[in-house]
Amino acid sequence: MRFRHSPQVWSTFPELSCGVLHVTGVARTVDIGRSLARHADTARARLAAGPEGGFPEIQAWRRAFARMGLPPTRYRCAAESLLRRFRRDGELPRLHPLVDLGNALSLGYAVPVAVLDVGRITGDLAVRPATGEETYQTLGGDEEHPEPGEFVFADSAGRAHSRRWTHRQSGWSAVRHGTGEVLVVIEAMHEGGAETVRRMLAELADALAVPARTAVLTADAPEFALATAG
Repeated sequence: MRFRHSPQVWSTFPELSCGVLHVTGVARTVDIGRSLARHADTARARLAAGPEGGFPEIQAWRRAFARMGLPPTRYRCAAESLLRRFRRDGELPRLHPLVDLGNALSLGYAVPVAVLDVGRITGDLAVRPATGEETYQTLGGDEEHPEPGEFVFADSAGRAHSRRWTHRQSGWSAVRHGTGEVLVVIEAMHEGGAETVRRMLAELADALAVPARTAVLTADAPEFALATAG
């Protein structure tokens, strides 16, 4: 399996910084309590100074969404949605240790983090413009078809694993009990995003109880090959 962004993504968004992590043998017993608390404290302190819409990381994604023709306060990147929910509720729901860790990193760094079950992805996975024929499954189990030209995570079978790029992940490849192989994708648009992505990857890898492979993708090296567990 290979993961990549299409040339159109890199040409349209040259400011993109992307980090990927591949791990197998994920345990539900990974202790992430301190990481969750630390990133919650970071987000809480930043939000005390002003709402998430003023964060440079979020503003950069809002500009990207506007460039895609999407109203940025109607369609928000996943990090902004998490921060809004955290500001409202004071906490995030606990789902799965790796999902919770990804959400904590996204909250603390204000950068979208996608956590995908590799076993639910067919063939290669690419961030690319949709044809309009892809099938997307919501978290509630409903099926949708992305608009032609909409940026999505799409696999070789024509299944979309996101809508509007970093706006909403699919329930089809959501990590759940029994997931044993995971791909994590971290995407930043702000100035200094490359360094942020590297820090997030290192922290994520350190928190796991099993070895993980990581890489930072660029327009010149846009592809990450996974040696899947089969």
